[in-house]
Amino acid sequence: MSHALFTSPPPTNTTTTTIPFTFSPSTRLRPSSLLPEQASLLLSQCTTARRLLEIHAAILRSEILHHTVVNFRLQKSYASLGYADKCRILFRRTPDPNVFFWTNAIHAHAIQGLCFIARLLFTEMLSSDATPNGYTLSAALKACRLSFGKVVHGYAIKQSLHTQPYVATALLDMYARGGDVEAARFLFDEMPEQPIVSTTAMITCYAKQGDLAQARQLFDEISQRDSVCWNAMMDGYAQYRKPNEAVNLFRQMLKSDSRPNEVTILAVLSAIAQIGCSSSGKWVHSFIKNKDNRIQLNTKVGNALIDMYYKCGNLEDACLVFDTMKEKDIVVWNTMIAGYAMHGQSQKALELFDMLRFRGLWPTDITFIGVLNACSHAGLVEQGYRFFRLMKVEYKIEPKVEHYGCMVDLLGRAGLVEEAYDLILGMNGIEPDAIMWGSLLASCRLYNKMSLAEKIANHVVSKGYANSGTYVLLSNIYAALGNWEKVTSVRQLMKESGVQKDPGCSAIELGNKVFEFVVGDRSHPKSRKIYAMLDELNAVIKAHGYVPDTDLVLHDLEEAEKEKALKVHSERLAVAFGLISTKPGTEIKIMKNLRVCVDCHNAFKLIAKVTRRKIVVRDRSRFHHFSEGLCSCGDYW
Repeated sequence: MSHALFTSPPPTNTTTTTIPFTFSPSTRLRPSSLLPEQASLLLSQCTTARRLLEIHAAILRSEILHHTVVNFRLQKSYASLGYADKCRILFRRTPDPNVFFWTNAIHAHAIQGLCFIARLLFTEMLSSDATPNGYTLSAALKACRLSFGKVVHGYAIKQSLHTQPYVATALLDMYARGGDVEAARFLFDEMPEQPIVSTTAMITCYAKQGDLAQARQLFDEISQRDSVCWNAMMDGYAQYRKPNEAVNLFRQMLKSDSRPNEVTILAVLSAIAQIGCSSSGKWVHSFIKNKDNRIQLNTKVGNALIDMYYKCGNLEDACLVFDTMKEKDIVVWNTMIAGYAMHGQSQKALELFDMLRFRGLWPTDITFIGVLNACSHAGLVEQGYRFFRLMKVEYKIEPKVEHYGCMVDLLGRAGLVEEAYDLILGMNGIEPDAIMWGSLLASCRLYNKMSLAEKIANHVVSKGYANSGTYVLLSNIYAALGNWEKVTSVRQLMKESGVQKDPGCSAIELGNKVFEFVVGDRSHPKSRKIYAMLDELNAVIKAHGYVPDTDLVLHDLEEAEKEKALKVHSERLAVAFGLISTKPGTEIKIMKNLRVCVDCHNAFKLIAKVTRRKIVVRDRSRFHHFSEGLCSCGDYW
């Protein structure tokens, strides 16, 4: 029995601090003479894997494993430390296990995410002499999907257990996880008393379905909230692109009696990454560093910090976190590679890939998405093909639509538009998505492949893949050709399809606040000064060779009107506001929800030069670092 239990290594999250295997002077005994009562007491006080193994060894030498209480406590201790496999081995060798043994085994596997084994154990129990009780059903429901959960629900009703509070809460949670809002709400309303656990499950259910208003209503009705409740609401905001609300909620939580935990930190860092607010990110990072807050810089927290920093434009801070982390799993390496790629430092991304392989880490499909993106941003066609083959041949990873999308983007940007089109046609068993077609359309426009662009556009529209970006790209192509009749036709088709263009929006962070601008925006109190700065900038950069790219304007207007339309793009308004609101030499960071246009890109290079500022712009696909008349992308984006 002992060999199977002592061969597997401890889980990575197991604490390594040990307690000497001794007894008090009054009960000092040799391990070979350990009594059941003493073993039971030691097991109840055990908190580490090594300590547990020592006690288990003493139990075996004392030949008291057959003692029911000792056996049960030993199995429960293994389960609490994450050793579901060892718990199961002991359970399988227990003759005629009672309901407590069954419940503990089911629970041990359910909380470890070993749901299939947990359900299998529950099914076996129904054929045994033991009868499940409410605690058993509560444990089993944690491992249930909707279909099997309904079967357990039926059994609970048959045994009159469904009204027990912990069973009712587990049923509600099961329906909530399965997305059955109606059933979850029915159970919630039927409860005589609604404990915070049930309310939190209901909040999570609404949040997962995107009904944040209902979730917030329930949240506000709770007088005493625990950290799980705060986390559920915060995570809902972060998941459904309402990052400002998530950050505001975090600030409120700090004023409450609840203590933020690791889950809280992960949610708020995700929200800050969406906003791009680096000062808020640094504030949360300092919160993590404060030992009184008991947040450990483990792989999950470290990964979230790296992700937040590089998405906020602080690649240096992301690198610093990466370098100071003692333990890094493949997820952390993947995030750092993606950060380098997004900031245009493709060579460093590829060097990092070589480093992780040298250290014996096994790349995942996400690793290759980051590497292929790095190749795409730098036009490294040969390297891109090499990594694409390496993924399939050496690592046996079948390319997904995301990998093909990276290759199409890489080839298209490099001018190999027909080759990219052939790659799409040659994909076996993978349906190209709207993003892939949009990327190819953008390449067609860039390299004047108009006939292929029309062919692609017609195919995408007929298949129902077209989104707002598809129609805008097609309009851009016709506008560049001066074919205003076709532009009108595309707009009409877009209207008939019910597709609306995503409005361009740019944001800038100043003084711990984020200010947003849309095209032609005059809502800001300083709009007069902003537009005066725009006029001044336009005159200065024209003197330095700036020529407006009026082909980008999708309206049949006079040249002067086209120039005026370009001048009031949201990103230009944000930059002008930054210039009038900060001291000379201060770096300006802009976040834009769409791809930065060619004209603004050209203008920003000259604005950075004449103002002697560094301007950082994050668009929907990458970062642009403008300085001294140049951009980090090398005009290749």
